[in-house]
Amino acid sequence: MNRAVETPGPPGDDLAALMRERVRASRTSFYGAMRLLPRRRQAAMYAIYAFCREVDDIADGTSSRAEKLAGLEQWRQQIDELYAGRPRHPVTRALQEPIRAFQIRREDFLAVIDGMEMDAWEDIRAPSLADLDLYCGRVASAVGRLSVRAFGETSADADLVARHLGRALQLTNILRDLAEDSDSGRLYLPREILARHGIEAIEPAAVLAHPSLPAVCGEVAAMARDHFVKAHEAMARCNRRAMRPASVMGAVYRRLLDRLVAGGFRDLRAPVRVPTPIKVWLALRHGLL
Repeated sequence: MNRAVETPGPPGDDLAALMRERVRASRTSFYGAMRLLPRRRQAAMYAIYAFCREVDDIADGTSSRAEKLAGLEQWRQQIDELYAGRPRHPVTRALQEPIRAFQIRREDFLAVIDGMEMDAWEDIRAPSLADLDLYCGRVASAVGRLSVRAFGETSADADLVARHLGRALQLTNILRDLAEDSDSGRLYLPREILARHGIEAIEPAAVLAHPSLPAVCGEVAAMARDHFVKAHEAMARCNRRAMRPASVMGAVYRRLLDRLVAGGFRDLRAPVRVPTPIKVWLALRHGLL
């Protein structure tokens, strides 16, 4: 059963190192962007990412739905205890100093858990546009709101960056992971767009085999591009130095979206990645200039 295991964990710098190793071992494409931050802000981001991995692993695990929901409820309790000044889990202990230093909000952690519960309750298949937006807002934009505070921005425009960049990244992930999600019985393409292109099925395999799938994916890609544009506009009104990690993440994912669109969504199992040299160039361009 997946649970928010309460272990004492190491103190101080050793705890921060544990969070950093969890992020590094995950091979996330965000690791390089996190390393652009000053040390204390890096530690905050590593702890935020570790929290996200904990709850995501519960939602995507092999336990029963009841066990998943119980595990996520335990994480609600862990967050409540964190904000009451009594963190027990190694991840919440690592979060204690960042939430105090960087005005990181409790409700954003709880929103992430809400999003994971949407996956835990049932296999999402062809959600409405409204439900898809709610899901993206919880599993991605809420993470963005946590992140921009760790980056050093607490303005309303920073929250707009989180809103739009989070949705852009999540929609790009949905397009990248169509085959993988289908194998798990999930389909995040919105029903209104499927219907517009003559697809009535919601069974993932049937939708992915439909000849109109590339047109559906093209519309979702256009939604993602619109969010990238709006995120860029809001980012221009924020502190440029603080937003460097967000700028790098956005640049890498925009390039990933371009590569997905260029592939035409015809071989859904072919890996689509941004080559490392391009990631490095984008990091230099957006992270240092």
